[in-house]
Amino acid sequence: MLWMKWKMVVDSLRGRRRRLPCSLWFLLLFAAGGLVLFIHQRDLSEMVQQQGPVSDTATESGATAGSSPSSDNVAEDIRQGVKLGSTPRQSRETLSTQDRERDKPENNQDGRAAEGILSSPIPPMQFPHFEESRQTATPGSREQNKQTPTPGSREQDITSLHVSKRQRKLLKTSPPVHHAPKSDSSSSSTSSSSSSSSSPSASGSLTLDKWKKLADIQGARRQLMKEMCAKYKSSISKTITAHHVRNLFVEDKYKLLYCQVPKAGCSNWKRTLMVLSGKASDAQSIKHDTVHNGHHLRELNSYDRQGIMHRLETYTKIIFVREPMERMVSAYRDKFENPNNYYHSLFGKPIISRYRTNPSTEALRTGNGVTFKEFVQYLLDVHRPVGMDIHWDQANQLCNPCLINYDFIGKFENMEEESNFLLRLTGAPPNVKLPSFKDRNPSDQRTSTDITEKYFSQVTPLERQRIYDFYYTDYLMFNYTKPFKDLY
Repeated sequence: MLWMKWKMVVDSLRGRRRRLPCSLWFLLLFAAGGLVLFIHQRDLSEMVQQQGPVSDTATESGATAGSSPSSDNVAEDIRQGVKLGSTPRQSRETLSTQDRERDKPENNQDGRAAEGILSSPIPPMQFPHFEESRQTATPGSREQNKQTPTPGSREQDITSLHVSKRQRKLLKTSPPVHHAPKSDSSSSSTSSSSSSSSSPSASGSLTLDKWKKLADIQGARRQLMKEMCAKYKSSISKTITAHHVRNLFVEDKYKLLYCQVPKAGCSNWKRTLMVLSGKASDAQSIKHDTVHNGHHLRELNSYDRQGIMHRLETYTKIIFVREPMERMVSAYRDKFENPNNYYHSLFGKPIISRYRTNPSTEALRTGNGVTFKEFVQYLLDVHRPVGMDIHWDQANQLCNPCLINYDFIGKFENMEEESNFLLRLTGAPPNVKLPSFKDRNPSDQRTSTDITEKYFSQVTPLERQRIYDFYYTDYLMFNYTKPFKDLY
């Protein structure tokens, strides 16, 4: 009996010994596979590191060899750097890594012409501590970043902006972008643009140094937009629908797409597009109603999806913006302080009815006399008696810059110089320039910083703060400073 028990114990031990090598073999195979994978990845990383310095050295040698480039070659380098012809924005990873790497060659290309002149005059990012590598720049580059790129543009320095948790929440909760289900065709991207044969000499008052400076400003604005969209709008759908391009106008001859932002030079830019397309010989002679109601310019959303995507991928995409609260005051003055039956009837009557205490019968009947405070109350009301309007809606909602990668981001505050620069880039005839006249209510003084301050003195500090919050995304995306010191 005892012998039988001993035999059972021995047999069980033998069984374990037979099974033990199987588990050991499994562990050995797993360890060997991991070692092979580690060695393979290490080899790949070493190959990448070895290739990087070679391409950089080749670039530097190509830049230093031979004589200095001519002005025509420099202009062509700048033209290629500014006119990316870039495509609709892609995925979050593309925005945060691939697109950033794609922008490096264009900066190097401009740097071959004049490395010192082309250092960015405005910071490419608006957020302090966003990237440690950018904060550890040389002292000289930091001093350069503190410069204001263009007079009156009110673009701010990276060190002057503090984004609080509350303001980040404003960005997160800004009005959503309307989108449709994803489709494969919307994610395709190529980079091309219409070629131009003009040179700095054709730009009139634009010297070569000014040409380079404006080109570098555009690169910084585009980079800022990419960073902003990657940080705050990366969760939106990347599918572009006809709704997203409803405010883009097409000029096929010079391959331009212009997104209209009313009260930011919109009418004069439409006039210029009509001249470029051959529908008018002189922008000065085109009346306001002809510009906006004559249907001389085709809207991008009138094409089928293939036509929309083709133009987004191959045409130069343009947007001009304006200081948001100044633009809002300009819209109020134009639509409510001057005779305008359409806006007084559609907006004026419901605004007066909702926000005025004991309105007169005449005011309710005509909608005339909406005060600025009433207009502010309407704008801040989440249950507005009447919807938004293109003249005071946010520019980022009108033009969707996180979906459409604009090649040129212009500022109303420097309209003449930047428009002239853009027209030369597109190859427009030297005699074609953006008109500067004020076609609506020409006797009224243009809305300025002083006029904006005067109007906002009529509302409470809280209402002023809330209006700033309403346009906060525009302030950050287009790099405008706070218009009032008491804003936070």
